Amino acid sequence: MTQLRYTLRAGATVFGLSAGGLIVFPAFFLELLGLEPELPLMWSMVMMGIALVALAGNMVVVSVSARDGGVRMASVVMLFAAAGLGMITLLIPVAYTWFTLAYAAVGFGFSLAYLVGLLRARHSG
Repeated sequence: MTQLRYTLRAGATVFGLSAGGLIVFPAFFLELLGLEPELPLMWSMVMMGIALVALAGNMVVVSVSARDGGVRMASVVMLFAAAGLGMITLLIPVAYTWFTLAYAAVGFGFSLAYLVGLLRARHSG
């Protein structure tokens, strides 16, 4: 269960950093993804950043204070969310950029980390 708690904290850190970038530099973030920094998209990025602040905060709270069952359930949710974020990043309707591939890899990496942690938690008790 310790691995899942650390994975949640690491994921919260990544989401927190992403949130900061989305809120403060939405145009730059869009350019990194290969998208044109148009005002409606910039507003969407800022709104997503604010939502990520809430998600990151909840991930930290769960990792620190939830019982094992809560950590396990949150990890299942995040396994699918991280895989979904990786997949949707690759489906952006523009040519791949180094950032798009890296961002997707981070999502898939976290999804794998949650899967491994869940399997280990299942086998250890």
